Amino acid sequence: MNTIGHIFRLTTFGESHGTAIGGVIDGCPSQLKLDFDFIDKELLRRKTAQSSTASQRKESDRIEWLSGMLDGITLGTPIAFMVRNEDANSADYEALKDVYRPSHADFTYEQKYGLRDWRGGGRASARTTLPIVVAGAIAKQILKEKDIQIVAKVTETGDAEQAQKEGDTVGGIVECRIIGVSAGLGEPMFNKFSAELAHAMFSLPAVKGFEIGDGFALARMKGTEANDTFINKSGKITTLTNHSGGIQGGISNGNDIVFRVAFKPIPSISMPQQTVNRAGETCEITVQGRHDVCALPRALVLVEALAAIVTVDMIFLSLQNLKKESLIKPNHHEEI
Repeated sequence: MNTIGHIFRLTTFGESHGTAIGGVIDGCPSQLKLDFDFIDKELLRRKTAQSSTASQRKESDRIEWLSGMLDGITLGTPIAFMVRNEDANSADYEALKDVYRPSHADFTYEQKYGLRDWRGGGRASARTTLPIVVAGAIAKQILKEKDIQIVAKVTETGDAEQAQKEGDTVGGIVECRIIGVSAGLGEPMFNKFSAELAHAMFSLPAVKGFEIGDGFALARMKGTEANDTFINKSGKITTLTNHSGGIQGGISNGNDIVFRVAFKPIPSISMPQQTVNRAGETCEITVQGRHDVCALPRALVLVEALAAIVTVDMIFLSLQNLKKESLIKPNHHEEI
């Protein structure tokens, strides 16, 4: 499953130390004039080596556009692109190819496929999230035409600089807000807006938790505290509060859609750890290489990008259903 989306779809390819990372976007409307400067700026938000606590891998992240546009305007056909890997240092991982790093995907990938790409984590590396940013930047441009904004921020995290001094890492929480979504988006029962957002966020490396609205805090409330009372505000039906996070019954209610994503600490730490090798023998490892101390600064754009992809997909699904309904012309004289 390397594809996300139903109508607006992204398929990604590539490994951390492979030739290139890339993707194919299908379902993008024609005649959209792409803002390539904006796409590059979004990639810059995800880029490595921008702080002392970020991975020091130096990549130019220059996009090579392969198909789907003419003179910067989308054709409505698949948009293919790739970014070549330039600074992969596989030697850093040579000593780890026969051992399983704690809380990494080394063991599970090998159990599933019978082998794994040990160079930088292969397909499980955060490097593979780059195409998400590209697709998300295009989705944001579609949403901009509909006056929909997406903004993410860090609401909780540890002291990354102190953790770095100790050879450790920290995690944290990202809150994201989708602003300007009209009521009525979402496809119950199994394509609920909230379910699609959760599915997308759990596709990111290191994500271990998701909540929408007041989330888990709702479990400790009474119904009188948790219910969002409907009101008429200047002729528009809305709610007095937004405990539900803008989604009720899996469908947007017109309020801001608010959700939070929990990221675990990066598992690559420089302190010695006990593990086992492929033979099942106990051993000790110290993870070398260039790794983030905290994923959150670079994860903000990823959360926004996936939220944009899901929102565009929800809009297109809704439009598709409207077209289907318009094709249904009841004939009251038809014999049953």
